[in-house]
Amino acid sequence: MKRVLVTGAGGFIGHHLVNYLVDHGYWVRGVDIKRPEYAETRAHEFELLDLRRWANCLQATRGIDEVHNLAANMGGIGFIESYKAEIMHDNVLINIHMLEAARLHGVQRYLYTSSACVYPGYRQESPDVAPLKEEDAYPADPEDGYGWEKLYSERQCRHYTEDYGLETRVVRFHNIYGPLGTYDGGREKSPAALCRKIALAEDGGEIEVWGDGNQTRSYCYIDDCVEGIHRLMRSEHREPLNVGSDRLVTINELVDIVARAAGKTVTRRHDLTKPQGVRGRNSDNSRVRAVLGWEPATELEVGLDRTYGWIQSQLEAAGKLDRGPVAVV
Repeated sequence: MKRVLVTGAGGFIGHHLVNYLVDHGYWVRGVDIKRPEYAETRAHEFELLDLRRWANCLQATRGIDEVHNLAANMGGIGFIESYKAEIMHDNVLINIHMLEAARLHGVQRYLYTSSACVYPGYRQESPDVAPLKEEDAYPADPEDGYGWEKLYSERQCRHYTEDYGLETRVVRFHNIYGPLGTYDGGREKSPAALCRKIALAEDGGEIEVWGDGNQTRSYCYIDDCVEGIHRLMRSEHREPLNVGSDRLVTINELVDIVARAAGKTVTRRHDLTKPQGVRGRNSDNSRVRAVLGWEPATELEVGLDRTYGWIQSQLEAAGKLDRGPVAVV
């Protein structure tokens, strides 16, 4: 059995990836500063380690064949625009320590999980954005803070391959969503936030939407995400690769899809003072199709129906849907 390390295994994508790898016959060690919040881990070993610390990275990578490094301090647009120094400090430490520990332990293959936030702002100024190709990352102008850290770590992976022979793989995620993800507290992404707001709203009620709602995004369901990771790790492709849907929707359209999943009618109250991110962002899937012979396939309506159902069940279990009218913010 190949021995695999998944860092960030207490988080959303990491938890799903652990399950996928176990199902496919890998021995998995999970590492995070916290255990999974919504379900028990299926990792063969799970260690609580702060990977900003060098000694902990050495401990995490012992006896490991492959590393899937998903550990990061991150969240939705409100979080990443408010904590730039903290995000860059923590994530650069995690990534550089993990790469060096993997090299010293003779790890065969190393995955770094990057983000569509590496793409330049000047390519994302219109809702009718051209899909972003991997080569569009340069000349560089990534998301301030979080995007710069991701782009730097991509380059570090490249140089560890060139200088030390460590086989690195880099995936650029485009808005991953699904069950078992954070849906409140400030770190949630837009699909989960809208699912929560609509679940808490009365039929015919009002929800708050950040921005004018005409900003556009594409969204990739978690099952497609982890399959894409696995396919990339088994490939010989060393350059960064998009994993995301290429279906572009406005935030207003996203609200409507979630509302249909909920069986509700809602009105929108747009708050233009809240963070909105870039005006438009979409994934160009030409290269992932060519390299892997595959691309994400889950329809947005299907994925959001599953996600909404799970978030609704969480709110019901917490007793938050049994009260009277709730102020939704």
